[in-house]
Amino acid sequence: MSFINYSSREINCKIVYYGPGLCGKTTNLQYIYNKTNPEAKGKMISLATETERTLFFDFLPLSLGEIRGFKTRFHLYTVPGQVFYDASRKLILKGVDGVVFVADSQIERMEANLESMENLRTNLAEQGYDLDKIPFVIQYNKRDLPNSASPDELKRLLNPRQVPDFEASATLGNGVFDTLKAIAKLVLTELKKGG
Repeated sequence: MSFINYSSREINCKIVYYGPGLCGKTTNLQYIYNKTNPEAKGKMISLATETERTLFFDFLPLSLGEIRGFKTRFHLYTVPGQVFYDASRKLILKGVDGVVFVADSQIERMEANLESMENLRTNLAEQGYDLDKIPFVIQYNKRDLPNSASPDELKRLLNPRQVPDFEASATLGNGVFDTLKAIAKLVLTELKKGG
């Protein structure tokens, strides 16, 4: 569902960071934003109500090249973590080009991860998307914490399809750009197929 701006010769792609509450979606976006060249990014915008927050910003990565003479601009979004903000989550998924599922590696958060993954699949289906057919990567965040589940256990529970996955610690920045590069690459591959 990328949007083509012919006057600026840009293809705009939407990537949504999805996952349970407090898993590190916002920390990922803040880290990326802080490490991105100021000339290549727009403002970070936070839509906050009393109870929920959505962050987004766009950037133009200079290293990814062009598609048929068009630059690619990525718009990164987070969804509110708690499942009861479902209406917001559905709205943010509209027009999505790629999804990063941020899983909380802590053992006691496995149920929340599974519930959020199922919620993602349901909400995408309601928008006419199939999670198995869109660019999708998984990040196992909070790997630096002592109560983390093993990578094998996380993969077994959350990644039966074996999509690209990454271990990360968003607060330290480990794995953050690896995750972003992987989803950006998948989105670009999909774009090239479509044109």
